[in-house]
Amino acid sequence: YLADLGEETPRLPNNTFVLDRHGVARELSLPMGKDEFKSEIVSSYRVKQGVLHNPASDRRTTKGSFHITEGGLPIPGDKKAVPKATFAAMLRHALNPPEELLVLPFTAEEPKPARMFVSLLLRPVVCPEVPGLEAEKSMEIRFFAPGNLVSNLDFVESIFGNGGNPYLPKFDAALDVEHWTGHTGCVILAPHLVKLTKREVGLPHWDQATERQRKDGMCWKEPDELYNDGQAFKITARDERGVIVTILADNYYGYCKKEVKTQIGYAANLYGLAEEEHAGGALAFPRRNHGEEYGVDSRTRDPNYSFEEVVERYGEIMEVQPEGYGIDKRFPEVIYVPQDLRMDLNRQTITWWKDGRKQQIRLQPGKIYIQPNGYKIEMKKHPGAPSWRLVGTDPEGTLCHKPSTVSGGGKSEISKSLNDAVIYSPLFVDDLQADLDRVQEIFDRDYTDRFKPGHEHEDRDPTRKPLSEERSLGSVIKLLTPSSSYTDEYNAWLESIPPRILALALMIKRFYRPEWGDNWREHLSVDVVDGAPGHELKLHDRKVIASYLRMGFDRNNKWRVFKVRQDFIAAEKLQMEDDITASIVVPARVLSDCRPEEADNPNSVKLVRNCEYRLFQRPDDAIIPGYDKQAEKDIASPGNFLANYEPLKGEKLTEVVEDVMTFCNFTEPMRKLL
Repeated sequence: YLADLGEETPRLPNNTFVLDRHGVARELSLPMGKDEFKSEIVSSYRVKQGVLHNPASDRRTTKGSFHITEGGLPIPGDKKAVPKATFAAMLRHALNPPEELLVLPFTAEEPKPARMFVSLLLRPVVCPEVPGLEAEKSMEIRFFAPGNLVSNLDFVESIFGNGGNPYLPKFDAALDVEHWTGHTGCVILAPHLVKLTKREVGLPHWDQATERQRKDGMCWKEPDELYNDGQAFKITARDERGVIVTILADNYYGYCKKEVKTQIGYAANLYGLAEEEHAGGALAFPRRNHGEEYGVDSRTRDPNYSFEEVVERYGEIMEVQPEGYGIDKRFPEVIYVPQDLRMDLNRQTITWWKDGRKQQIRLQPGKIYIQPNGYKIEMKKHPGAPSWRLVGTDPEGTLCHKPSTVSGGGKSEISKSLNDAVIYSPLFVDDLQADLDRVQEIFDRDYTDRFKPGHEHEDRDPTRKPLSEERSLGSVIKLLTPSSSYTDEYNAWLESIPPRILALALMIKRFYRPEWGDNWREHLSVDVVDGAPGHELKLHDRKVIASYLRMGFDRNNKWRVFKVRQDFIAAEKLQMEDDITASIVVPARVLSDCRPEEADNPNSVKLVRNCEYRLFQRPDDAIIPGYDKQAEKDIASPGNFLANYEPLKGEKLTEVVEDVMTFCNFTEPMRKLL
């Protein structure tokens, strides 16, 4: 690439400390037997839950920092074009850093500290596997960094994994013909380059510069003008042969990750068919609050599945009990139960019929009950009330994929639980007796005439009253939700019910017990305040807690809060993607594992693969104590790589703990850590 310059081409260092397995970089980033390391470019700490590194530069902007060398692929107009000779000069300086930058932190306290480059091999995914047709494809990227910057390589390998020792045949990409795309990347960290002048790196004087060089600032008027005004930058050389070399003149961790992303995109474009996406995604499993009973509704009885079939297929993983259920051998908290059953929370029983005899086991918290169709039921305590409830989770999730998204477009948010935005507060009524009269109308109504002709089959027994044991909470919600199957008159009646009355009716159904009979009103009350009825609803003299969803702010910067449905519970999510995704589009017919209904689909299917071995998060909401529960749990866990936080110890830590008003807002894991 540089041969036409007529000068000796710089060579990569061949005597480096090869980081051939995960964890070595982390050990090298702190002095032996010490908990702190400080240099001109980074401050590192060994903390309770892992390591903390604070680089001197914490940039969040990339304006003016992308520089591309001439002589290769076309250079976009919004990037700065750099002469080949300047890139060659930069490369020479990058590979000859100052002695203090080469010091390996692990040896920093030794009389003669080791001074050397460290290197790391990555094999990030470029194209997902197409099952039965093509294996997963990856490129190779080699990082080189002066010893002081070994924490940058710890950061990179923590996200993308470790590709091993490139000098061993086992890890040589060129020998991995089935998986290598044929593309090679190189990244060299050189923060000292920001001190170079434009004249030193061979840029022309203003009078000899082209129009573009003047526009891009690739020329000088004064001899002491610093390259890129002394600001951080990255300079890249790449062409159609599939080799890309980038020099990063900064030690900001985010640049390292973004450069891997850039090089994956470069390889995907040259490879063809595949695409690197700035995407996010999660596998979301819908959940439902079944209240105090489960199994009444006919929809829970799936005739296509049986416990006998489960035993036939998976009997070896469970201890089958004579009553007709199974206990997982590896995870005894997992209980396999029949499809047709009844769960009663108040009696804490699970019952079903086997061989003409009624069988029963105890319903317990901490157990996961799985039906033959994969539906999962658990006994869970309400997070904001002393009551318990039965929570069901669908066996199959939906992959929520947010493709090609701009920064700040919600990639991470799609995988966060909605629970952080749910608040629990008392349920209020206007005039209790008047409101209960409206609820009584709902319970007493005749629902047999609600269907349009031809839709009567949608309710197995339309004569069932809302408070009947034979009608579940979910069935009542469906009963009181407008539908195209209902008559216009019935839908109009539903629309006339105020939201607070509907919420009250569903709450009563949730807690109703058969022994109450028609006297359910006697169990509800409000306090008398200053001689007048209050508005805070009570059940058996205990506050009724309802769930509300916070959704943004109004014009006065106040939370917008909405009451959620009685059976609502946030979906269970498994994060699948964050920031960097490789994808490929293929015809649905070539995938044997597509769902049967899609086997003859003439359309195409997009396969996505997260390129990150571990997900790097920037939990913006964690600044609010106790709000982002998952972030606080993660931050308090061991083995973390943390960046840009203040280390707390001694008086500063005591000050945080003794600030009781703030400290009590943190979640339990964070309080325990502090």
